[in-house]
Amino acid sequence: MSEAVPRGGRLVRPLDRPGAVALGLGLLGLGYRLALVLLTVPGSNSDEATFGLAALHIAAGEELPVFLYGQHYMGTVQSYLAAPLFLLFGAGWIPLRIPLLLLYAVFVYLAYRLTRRLYSPWLATFTVGVLALGGERVVRDQITAVGGRPEVKPAVLGLLLIALALGQRRSRHRRWGFGIFGLLAGLCVWDDWLILPYLAVAFGVLVLGCWRELVGPAGALLAGGFLLGVAPLVVDNLTAPAGQDSLSVLRQVSAGEAESTPGQARLHGALLVGVPLATGLCRPERCDPVEMSWGGIYLALLLVAGTLAARGLARPGGGASAPTGGAGEAVRATRIGYATRLALVLGAALTLAAYARSSLAGDTPLASARYLSILQISLPAVLWPLWLLARRAGRLATGPVTRIGGILAGAVLTLLLVLLVGTTAHLIGEIGTIRAEERQQRHLARTLERAGVDAVYAEYWTCNRLVFVTRERVACAVLGADLRPGQDRYSAYPRRVRAAERPAYVLEVGTPAEGALRAHLRGSGVAAREIQVGRHRIYLPAATLRPPG
Repeated sequence: MSEAVPRGGRLVRPLDRPGAVALGLGLLGLGYRLALVLLTVPGSNSDEATFGLAALHIAAGEELPVFLYGQHYMGTVQSYLAAPLFLLFGAGWIPLRIPLLLLYAVFVYLAYRLTRRLYSPWLATFTVGVLALGGERVVRDQITAVGGRPEVKPAVLGLLLIALALGQRRSRHRRWGFGIFGLLAGLCVWDDWLILPYLAVAFGVLVLGCWRELVGPAGALLAGGFLLGVAPLVVDNLTAPAGQDSLSVLRQVSAGEAESTPGQARLHGALLVGVPLATGLCRPERCDPVEMSWGGIYLALLLVAGTLAARGLARPGGGASAPTGGAGEAVRATRIGYATRLALVLGAALTLAAYARSSLAGDTPLASARYLSILQISLPAVLWPLWLLARRAGRLATGPVTRIGGILAGAVLTLLLVLLVGTTAHLIGEIGTIRAEERQQRHLARTLERAGVDAVYAEYWTCNRLVFVTRERVACAVLGADLRPGQDRYSAYPRRVRAAERPAYVLEVGTPAEGALRAHLRGSGVAAREIQVGRHRIYLPAATLRPPG
């Protein structure tokens, strides 16, 4: 960036060419996602609706949930961010997603700042360009209420920038920096434990650069900020019934995961499916061989980036003894810069290793790759070896090996962009289909309300979505494929359904659940009026009909 110049009594920092291009690309990415938010693309679902219902209750002053209903380990930061918009504009998918759109903008800006500070201006611009593109999997993790990931990614970049500024002695308000670092870290621990590897490495950078200060008032501010941020989790867990605290619930969820799937399948799912899908190179339904190759390339790039950062950290002065005075401060700044680069690599490696240990990586890699979406934090570190090689190959004095390597690096970067453009175009091509499905959901809700129905039994992916679309005018209880009780995230809704005189049934046409209901109707001798809405069929029994058992 060029030097600040006075203008009208204020300091204005004009953009240089990389900054101007990055701004343009960032605005394109933001505009693309704004259009998707206004169109409710990607499509909504019951998981997202649960965040919306929590926001609805917060806005109404009915509840202040610490954790998402039915998931006693996932914080409700997204619901609290949406609640003020619900008060101003009413509940809906758009006000639920607008705060996440703003978080995406913050994430891209901080990614640019950190990349420019650690690597190079044009790599920072290229990183913004990569982040501006986005297929279904990437965009869903950025602008839909999916739990934790949209907010913890900019938070971690903020933590790394704070640690970098404090370690390099560039912060004028140091005590504020320590307090804000602690607060952000505490909020992340409450909100989403998937980010713990990145929190650990960010704290490592802070300790490396400021360990002497941490034994004094700065350490107290750090601890105080952390306790303030994590307070909702601590208070809730101290008052939770036995077995319902976060650690107990997580142990129940993860019990036996590591042993249930062969290691080879988990490694294949993590590297060759999870990484390409989470980084936006695959369509949601499959990864092709060319796209899967990015998993192996990604791992190799992590190793190279880690080696470069570790070597720079070990020899910041080119092997010379550390100088004193101003030169010593320069060496310190260089060391902290390399430590931050290494932190980006280690954060990605630890996240990938944790995911590969889970049976989800082998059993359902297409569905569970969302747990790797936080790898976007480390995008600059992964791109740096390719960028470095491509840049060196352009110099006149390079040899043939370096030049060939640079050509290959440029080809990989080009392939990355081509695949990202492809998945982005694929999502744009699916907008019509997604919009039609959203219209069907709204039509389903209006049909139930016109029929005077205020209580229904339905499958999981219909239930909370229907409750949210009707603003709780229709309550829903979840049924499994055999009509047995399913996963109800909020107990008040099934209680309302059980208390209703003649609850309706809303099931997808041709599913096992619909077949089971038809058999139950025949066995009970109860007639039912049927209304089909898209791929759903509404059953209105002539008499009270409860699920079997």
